[in-house]
Amino acid sequence: MTEPPLTHEVRERQAGSSSPLLVWGAGAMGGSIGGVLVKEGWPVVFVDRAQEHVQAMNERGLQINGPISEFRVAVRAARPEDLQGSFATIFLCVKAHHTREALAQLEPHLAQDGAIVSIQNGLCELEIAEAVGSERTVGAFVLDGHTSPRVQDIHELLRLFEPEALLSFNIFGYLWGKLAYAALLFATAVTDASIADVLASKPHRPLLIALAREVVAVADARGVSLEGFDGFEPDAFHGAAPDERAEASLDELVAFNRRSAKTHSGIWRDLVVRKRPTEVDAQLGAVVRLAREVGVATPLTERLVLQIHEIEQGMREHGWSNLEELT
Repeated sequence: MTEPPLTHEVRERQAGSSSPLLVWGAGAMGGSIGGVLVKEGWPVVFVDRAQEHVQAMNERGLQINGPISEFRVAVRAARPEDLQGSFATIFLCVKAHHTREALAQLEPHLAQDGAIVSIQNGLCELEIAEAVGSERTVGAFVLDGHTSPRVQDIHELLRLFEPEALLSFNIFGYLWGKLAYAALLFATAVTDASIADVLASKPHRPLLIALAREVVAVADARGVSLEGFDGFEPDAFHGAAPDERAEASLDELVAFNRRSAKTHSGIWRDLVVRKRPTEVDAQLGAVVRLAREVGVATPLTERLVLQIHEIEQGMREHGWSNLEELT
């Protein structure tokens, strides 16, 4: 990996800090980001609930395998109950529905002038800000629209992991844009087909467009200016936008996912492989709750949430029939 240039001031602040970075949740995202930072020479402590995972990291190091990079680094890891000390920067990398539990455990370890960085799906930043204050909460971008040396430092650190990482004043525009895309991903997860195959299915395009439009309508009603990414254009799913724009955006998503090494979503893997609850309540469930506050109807989203729960509970099988029922 080619290291993006860090300013001299950032390096001095990081080098002079006695507090290492804390990564809370050493799964796919936490492990990958933290592993890259360790590889680049930054002090990192990992926290994870799984005793066997913590023991393996301490004894054998952290192994990263993937299409972009493969390496192993020696790391320090602990379970939440064994962690000691306070930390100026905590990367929160747990599943969205575990946010409240994690906050209760990590808050005693957050330095008085520290910040929590949400590396999560959904609107977890709202929950974190409620617990520790918006001025101590950083999402993928600045939560309250103000930049600071601390946020710039965090941005530079994340550029070690993703050189194209952006610093934006419109955090909620990206978060709500991702929620609209998440509605599509949850729809693909109720089948056994790949993301690309579901998004490419012409008979199901009206349903997919309607789902995304429900989320976009809620964001509009809440005054959010949506941001696009990876071929997904939220503006194409405004109620007044022609269907052709939404179709074109879906075509872009199909092309993007055809190029991806990951054929199915993490949602699908939670349902089929790991047999564990998904983040549906923290993502689409949050959309439904916030929609009610502004009087926006979301019947398709509500029904999709119910289908996901029924699959989680073993009461519903995977299959295209689930999308037919939604249609």
